[in-house]
Amino acid sequence: MSATSTPHAMLASARRVVVKIGSSLIVDPDSGAPRAEWLASLATDISRWRDAGRQVLVVSSGAVALGRRALGLSKSPALEEKQAAAAIGQTLLMGAWGHAFAPFGILAAQALLTLDDTETRRRWLNARATLETLLSFSAVPVINENDTVATAEIRYGDNDRLAARVSQMVAADLLLLLSDVDGLYTADPRKFPDACHVPEIRALTPEIEAMAGAPDAKGMGSGGMRTKIEAARIAWGAGCATAIFRGEAFNPLKGLESGAPASFFLPPETPHGARRQWLKGGLNPLGVLVVDEGAARALRGGASLLAVGIIGVEGSFGRGDAVAVRDSAGTLVGKGISAWSADHCRAIMGRKSDEVERVLGYRGRPAIIHRDDLALAD
Repeated sequence: MSATSTPHAMLASARRVVVKIGSSLIVDPDSGAPRAEWLASLATDISRWRDAGRQVLVVSSGAVALGRRALGLSKSPALEEKQAAAAIGQTLLMGAWGHAFAPFGILAAQALLTLDDTETRRRWLNARATLETLLSFSAVPVINENDTVATAEIRYGDNDRLAARVSQMVAADLLLLLSDVDGLYTADPRKFPDACHVPEIRALTPEIEAMAGAPDAKGMGSGGMRTKIEAARIAWGAGCATAIFRGEAFNPLKGLESGAPASFFLPPETPHGARRQWLKGGLNPLGVLVVDEGAARALRGGASLLAVGIIGVEGSFGRGDAVAVRDSAGTLVGKGISAWSADHCRAIMGRKSDEVERVLGYRGRPAIIHRDDLALAD
């Protein structure tokens, strides 16, 4: 996607998409039960996208609302009651998703995250590896905040921001925020009938943020338009486009493709370009991996760094830390995120992949630095 991409072109070209759904769309406000027919229609949309070659991840609210009904709790439970409701409701939520995907032979995979999981580098790597593996098995990850264990210090507070962090983590092309409104307006359309819809945003200015108004806690969900703008900003920094649109009708993704009103946030950078810039300029290397000439050529050709190509390890670094990669002449090859600690790198350097398990006693990650975590020097 380029800076001149249109929403239609971006929507058609997106290969990896994160779809975020709030509680008010999943849970019937009268019965407190899952909206089974609506979920089935969304599963139909997702199945069609997958058949077209797209990978889809879902960030789903609804566990607390479903659990609260099952336990007979009030709409304002105490923290420990809310966490108990999340534990009960999460099984009900996954049951609803599993039932929706079953006719298409799609496996729904539960993934529960806290803020720490996307802020702590090692846990970020673990979470990303799990999500990538689930996608490789053609499962649909269904992600929610781990409300059962999260406290105020380690919570996102809303699933809009969680969805943006997931988009950042998996280098998604597009983040879809299904809402009860059809996007951003110049003012709150419920209060100002003459407010104008904003279909495209190509710069996140203070004026755009002001249009979002104050946070809105209306309904069962916890995110208003302001949190959606903040989520769009997080995704923007990762080169991921964001669309906010109304999701209440059946087959909401098909509706979006057919031209339903939406607000598209279109960043100038691609996910790959944004990540490369972050790796090059945003990280301070804590060590150096020295590689042989064959490995240097392979890395410059787009390969991952394997243990067999390492001939030296300098410094002290842990898994998830940034390291520089240099060839035997000292020339900088690139900079990246190491999936192994310095001590482990020293233990397995020069070893072939099938020898690593014998040396360490376990298999571990196949690459020292995955090519997606490496920015080559200019």
